[in-house]
Amino acid sequence: MNFLSGKKILILGVASKLSIASGIAAAMHKAGAELAFTYQSEKLKDRVTGFAESWDSNKVYPCDVTDDKQISELFSKLSDHWDGLDGIVHCLAFAPAHELNGNYVDVTTREGFITAHEISSYSLVALAQKGRDLMAGRNGSLLTLSYLGALRSLPNYNVMGLAKASLEANVRYMSAGLGPEGTRVNAISAGPIKTLAAAGIKSFRKMLEHNAKQTPLRRNVTIEEVGNAAAFLCSDLASGITGEVLYVDGGFNTTAMGTLND
Repeated sequence: MNFLSGKKILILGVASKLSIASGIAAAMHKAGAELAFTYQSEKLKDRVTGFAESWDSNKVYPCDVTDDKQISELFSKLSDHWDGLDGIVHCLAFAPAHELNGNYVDVTTREGFITAHEISSYSLVALAQKGRDLMAGRNGSLLTLSYLGALRSLPNYNVMGLAKASLEANVRYMSAGLGPEGTRVNAISAGPIKTLAAAGIKSFRKMLEHNAKQTPLRRNVTIEEVGNAAAFLCSDLASGITGEVLYVDGGFNTTAMGTLND
């Protein structure tokens, strides 16, 4: 079912075939979307270009979201090939690795706190600002990725939890600001998935094992399942949904003591 046919969507954050961004790209390509991608540094260019080709795209652009000039140039280059933009998928998050290991109060620094918030949260509104002209009149959408650590403390998630909380607030305020223009803003809060980004969190394998036992489905979710939900949220099928955080976590967020009867 090509429910994204004719849609032009920019995806930021494809890093490997196991990344959630890759799952989203695959689902959107299958649904008929035309895709564009970014890479953060030259060492990632060839890798992202290869992924893009597998999804029938030759639109791959540099963009370090800590640099406003690069963000502006990204949309300028896109406008050379596309007359409009229907969606921006923000799969970006970062915090220094040493701040994702240990007691939050002990390991958090001013620099790490600022960096985590700038890349993981502020970059979403920065992209929306620079991409606004291309999205005008398209009734498009912005989508980002959160995690339950935005609401609850989790071992070693630390400053990233605060950055995700900021990101979820960002979604609500942006949906109010862009809603009159017809642009929707949503987030997916995915369950833990073994990705390169997650590998930086200490004891992540134990988190996966615990999560699978606690979910009503008794398993972890996949990048394909998150991708399908993302494709839906960026489609006209979700035209009445904005300012929301959709949980794709096997129901983990709904449980408290899910394994007592097992």
